[in-house]
Amino acid sequence: MSQRDFYEVLGVARDASERDIKKAYKRLAMKYHPDRNPGDAAAEASFKEVKEAYEILTDSSKRAAYDQFGHAGIDPNRGGGGFGGGQGDFGDIFGDVFGDIFGGGRRQRQPARGQDLRYNMDLTLEEAVAGVEKEIRIPSMVDCEPCDGSGAKPGTSASTCGTCHGQGKVQMRQGFFAVEQPCPTCNGKGKIIKEPCSKCYGRGAVEKTKTLNVKIPAGVDTGDRIRLAGEGERGEYGAAPGDLYVQVSVREHSLFERDGNNLYCEVPISFTTAALGGDIEVPTLEGKVKLKIAAETQTGRMYRLRGKGVKSVRSHSVGDLICKVTVETPVSLTEHQKKLLKEFETSLSGKPEKHRPKAEGFFDGVKKFFDDLKS
Repeated sequence: MSQRDFYEVLGVARDASERDIKKAYKRLAMKYHPDRNPGDAAAEASFKEVKEAYEILTDSSKRAAYDQFGHAGIDPNRGGGGFGGGQGDFGDIFGDVFGDIFGGGRRQRQPARGQDLRYNMDLTLEEAVAGVEKEIRIPSMVDCEPCDGSGAKPGTSASTCGTCHGQGKVQMRQGFFAVEQPCPTCNGKGKIIKEPCSKCYGRGAVEKTKTLNVKIPAGVDTGDRIRLAGEGERGEYGAAPGDLYVQVSVREHSLFERDGNNLYCEVPISFTTAALGGDIEVPTLEGKVKLKIAAETQTGRMYRLRGKGVKSVRSHSVGDLICKVTVETPVSLTEHQKKLLKEFETSLSGKPEKHRPKAEGFFDGVKKFFDDLKS
């Protein structure tokens, strides 16, 4: 047995916590381990001394005896095969260090939370804008009633796996490295069901279609998701279930096109209305409204109806309805109508720049273009 003070060996204070002691041990054990210092007798002796100090100070009863009586308080017959007798497997230290970092270590395997699920829901534009409640049916796995979700035959229970001792994983060691893999005996579950339930065949769950009512808030758009907590897949051995995410997709509309909270609509108007102006009716999602068309309106002009768009799902702001005007050319004219149009066209021929400023400017530009080509 080492006669040096164990706290001095580890370099910690006498009131050090178990966590501080473990941290100091890992650092020194990595430093002095024989695998890293082959043939170094001094390093091997230091390693044994560090290991002995660690095993005494992390045992509450032995630490209390040591604190009160020193080395005399510890069984003097522990000898070489006692706490400090063996080198220990370097994989133990390696596993402890990296287990703390990556969450492995020697903790018992915890039952896994259930997986999240996704449900794709198509909505009309009207449903998305106003909000709606939908009933959906989804297949799900629920706890098997006879075995209460354990997977074991009623009256029996699952036993701890003897290979991994309930951890659900085993270490494959080779020299300096230790690699963890799922236990091949229990498939990573940590338990063995010797007598499986006759209904679920040991799975602990059976498939069942469940019906859910989903409230879609007003203003949702394609790409939005609605989370239904706890409606996903069941967890293992009583662990929390996953969530269900309803993914929204809004179908194309015959009249409106949505861009954020605004709606766009293309409105055809007659040649006469475009020239003289007037009131027309245009559709909104709430019904028809009157839109005043200004005289001399050209194709492509935009009219904005404020507050006739979509209310945002994330705020109280409401978008607008933007109407794009298209001047419609008359078709299927009678001979009399054609004659009237020709007379009308003749009446404009005196001062075309006054009645058709865009056309006049366009043709002036065309003439200049060809003149420049000739020069």
